[in-house]
Amino acid sequence: MQTRVAVMSIIVEEPESVEKLNALLHAYGEWIIGRMGIPYRRRGINVIAIALDAPQDTISTLAGKIGGLPGISVKTAYSSVISPEE
Repeated sequence: MQTRVAVMSIIVEEPESVEKLNALLHAYGEWIIGRMGIPYRRRGINVIAIALDAPQDTISTLAGKIGGLPGISVKTAYSSVISPEE
């Protein structure tokens, strides 16, 4: 199975959705390379960046589940790096 490197940008505007978001990220933890979260207190939001190395359908599924959470937006940027799964 081939994997791709991607970065997911997540903006959290609804604090009540954070627990569900963290549960999703934990469930997909084997594919996550790294995570950076920035609380932007002045605007009352959180900005999160997730780096992944996963199959295309896994990345898309995770983005869809995250995007379905109330008050959370997500965008994914894919690299052209495609490699066989180790």
